[in-house]
Amino acid sequence: MVKSKINHIIYVEDDPEIIDLVSLILGKNGYEVTGVYNGREGLQRIIDEKPDLVLLDLMIPDLDGWEIYRQLKTHESTCDIPVIIITAKSQPIDQVIGIHIAKVDAYICKPFHPQEILDNIQKVLEIHNSVTESSQN
Repeated sequence: MVKSKINHIIYVEDDPEIIDLVSLILGKNGYEVTGVYNGREGLQRIIDEKPDLVLLDLMIPDLDGWEIYRQLKTHESTCDIPVIIITAKSQPIDQVIGIHIAKVDAYICKPFHPQEILDNIQKVLEIHNSVTESSQN
């Protein structure tokens, strides 16, 4: 299914170089990325802009990634926005907590391969869009 709409992604990450890299990769693949460098501002931008997807680091200043995730999932207007975690927390227990307990849509460990991000975003958006379409019918 080809979408004419450009998907808007907000990436909350405290490292500007990583945001620039991911923005470049995703921009070349038809995504619009807004980078935010701290937790409180990231949460507010997500609530205000309601992006199609959120990329979220866990270890960020101001408000950590798990708290942002918790607030997004309890806020009525943002609870359905898919979230992909991109983090240096790469221990198996961290991944189990993310995927099986917190129920994030995907969990990517740093360092990552660019194709891994693209594949995960495409998969998560396809699932989210098919669920949204079927719930509207």
